[in-house]
Amino acid sequence: MGKGGTNTMGRNVNRPLPGKQVSLRGGGTASLRPNGQIRSINRNGMQINHGLNGSRHIESTHNGARIVTTGKHAGYVQRPYVSRNGRTYVSRTVVVNNVSYTNVYRSYSYGGYCCYYGYHPAYYYAPVYYGWAYNPWPAPVYYGWGWGGSPWYGYYGGYFAPYPAYPSAAFWLTDYLIAANLQAAYQAQAAAHANAEGNAGGNTNNAPQEQQQPQGNGNADTSANDSGQVSLSPEVKAAIAEEVKAQLAAEQSAATQGSSSANGSQGSATSSATSEEVPPALDPARRTFVVASDLTVSADGQECQLTQGDVITRDSETPDQDRKVTATVAASKKADCAIGKEIAVSVDDLQEMHNHFQEQLDNGMKDLSSKQGKSGLPAAPDTKTVSSDVPPPPPDANAAKALQDQQAAADQTEAQVVKEAFSQGS
Repeated sequence: MGKGGTNTMGRNVNRPLPGKQVSLRGGGTASLRPNGQIRSINRNGMQINHGLNGSRHIESTHNGARIVTTGKHAGYVQRPYVSRNGRTYVSRTVVVNNVSYTNVYRSYSYGGYCCYYGYHPAYYYAPVYYGWAYNPWPAPVYYGWGWGGSPWYGYYGGYFAPYPAYPSAAFWLTDYLIAANLQAAYQAQAAAHANAEGNAGGNTNNAPQEQQQPQGNGNADTSANDSGQVSLSPEVKAAIAEEVKAQLAAEQSAATQGSSSANGSQGSATSSATSEEVPPALDPARRTFVVASDLTVSADGQECQLTQGDVITRDSETPDQDRKVTATVAASKKADCAIGKEIAVSVDDLQEMHNHFQEQLDNGMKDLSSKQGKSGLPAAPDTKTVSSDVPPPPPDANAAKALQDQQAAADQTEAQVVKEAFSQGS
């Protein structure tokens, strides 16, 4: 198969992108877009990628730790953690706006590549709670989220509308997940604008307050934008709801067995850390993915941007030599890749979308457990939790500084590369 492979339509969606490659003095390369904007830099073990919308993703390894910056005040530090039952796990200390928390991920070796990382829950609920969330409620629930006056909801009012009623918790969780992603997308855009205007020290005047989860106050919604057609179609929302239900079923099974099977994969497990196993992102039963962060992708030799809350459908299951598969944009916001566009996306990025989906679902189940029996929601059965077989360690106290140091190093590298690359002429 040639570079990039072919998709189901027989067209190469991962053709070389326009622009130029620059070999840097002292080693490394830079990729420039036709307008002179830096697309990526690979130098001294640091990979820097710039999105079309000004976002920046930085990745490097230092003293055995993988350091990843995903935004001005966001990123994570990943370290080896433990081996258990023949499987290996890593820990990630995630830092968002100076707040740190830790997640655990299981390592997957597949296609001669190591490693993909799959989210591993820190705890499980009683199986009966997952069943309550999965199965229909006795009667539809009319629930007011209280988003009507929120800036993010006004901004995305033409893209997303919550269900008018909820036949089960799975649909409530679907709206919860979409709203959490759109809040994060709005905050990221506000931060990008502030940074572009030289105001990186604070939010713009109309930026929302920092919050990690969608907030509701039990009041009825008043739509902030009722004039445009909702781009997130009922069919796409239904596909997301099916993913929610599939993950609830997987976690219920894991809670019942007391094992580590809640990775979303339907493939057979292996007890060997060196044996290959299909990562959840390539599970044939998983095709719908909600974009978890800003991502620039290629389509027929051109670039387009995806942002958090867009939805893609994976079309192929076999990665090409660049570890990419083909997908189709199922839902997107106005400035993002067009709906129906066929794109090439890396398995790593798909896996991160799946991980984020699982983490948000866990957060949603926690929020639902605190609200059950209130604001019209039916009472839930047992909502107590039990720690998983691989609970997370305490957060890395040095993670925030490691991310700051990485960003400073990236700034310095970019300044050097800009001077060097443009001194070479066009």
